[in-house]
Amino acid sequence: MSTLPKWDADREATLISAVGTESPVQAATVEAAAVTLETTAKSVAAKLRKMGMEVASMAREVVKSYTEADEAELTSFLEANPNTYTYAEIAAAVLGGSKSAKQIQGKVLSMELTGLVKPTPKVERVKSYTDAEEAKLFKMLTSGTEMFIEDIAETMGKEVPSIRGKILSMTRTEAGAGITIPKQRNYKNKDVVDPIVALGDISDMLVADIASAIEKTPRGVKTMLTHRGIDCKDHKGASKKEKAAAAAA
Repeated sequence: MSTLPKWDADREATLISAVGTESPVQAATVEAAAVTLETTAKSVAAKLRKMGMEVASMAREVVKSYTEADEAELTSFLEANPNTYTYAEIAAAVLGGSKSAKQIQGKVLSMELTGLVKPTPKVERVKSYTDAEEAKLFKMLTSGTEMFIEDIAETMGKEVPSIRGKILSMTRTEAGAGITIPKQRNYKNKDVVDPIVALGDISDMLVADIASAIEKTPRGVKTMLTHRGIDCKDHKGASKKEKAAAAAA
């Protein structure tokens, strides 16, 4: 790593000549002086302040995500089609489809026009366990008969990770407060199915619960969810996978 040149009388004189009488010294002037003196803009700005000169913020001007024309187009579309389109449909219809549904939602919220948007239909999640299956599992766990988790899984027609995950979720309810996860007979016999997939619907499960269910670390679970593009209650694997793919591209 190269060391920045030290400030001496000659370099200070060159710097003063470069900035002239400008006050406050603008970011563009600082950057130009840095090129002349073969140093960094940060070093130049610090030296100028040390010399008692006022320096403008070095933060680059934030580019507006939406121009006035963009805002006008979005407003016009919403007012012409009140409660007709969801955020996803609006995103596809305006601004050439350049904004995501989330970006459109944030902008509409800031413009206080949410009342003109059609509510997004709720996605009905298919339960991994029917009410009858839950009752059957609860009965086995509270019968007083000691069973290995493999036996329960076989009886239920489920994979071991799925059963373990379901029991974990049951322990978090008032009815299942006294339930514990049965011992596993054979830890060396690994399941051939994807352990995450075997858990079924994990949208309401926490990373910690999933980690316990499949005997992985929480960090490992997050990596697996991101790699597979799967969401759980406290980790959005799908969006993280999308961002990673975009960054790679």
